[in-house]
Amino acid sequence: MNRFRAWLGRVMYGRYGQDQFGIFLMALAMVIFTVSLFTVPYVYIAAILIIGYEYFRLFSRNKAARYKENQWFLKNTAWVRKLFGKIRYSFTEGRNYKVFKCPKCGQKLRVPRGRGRIEIRCRRCAEQFIRKS
Repeated sequence: MNRFRAWLGRVMYGRYGQDQFGIFLMALAMVIFTVSLFTVPYVYIAAILIIGYEYFRLFSRNKAARYKENQWFLKNTAWVRKLFGKIRYSFTEGRNYKVFKCPKCGQKLRVPRGRGRIEIRCRRCAEQFIRKS
């Protein structure tokens, strides 16, 4: 296994590698493959082209161009990732904590749930206010 890792390290040296845009492209290709199983039979060609482009990006030595593509992707999908982040937060941390905004400066403050009426002190501006957790 160490020989394989060393070989892979030598192959990938100087290459761009994987990023968020690449992960999205692979997931998109898998969705298209799945859809092509149940619908039009030639849709899978689009998935093969997407995977080819992803491998091109993965092994590319032009890091500046690939970085620029990834930044474009991140900028244009920020609202979607933010939405999914809020949904994920509500399933994990949201059960244990409640988030309040400071009435003076707007700083978000996280307090534990189920403590009744508590006095909350903002760390940024030292404003104190009472809320039910």
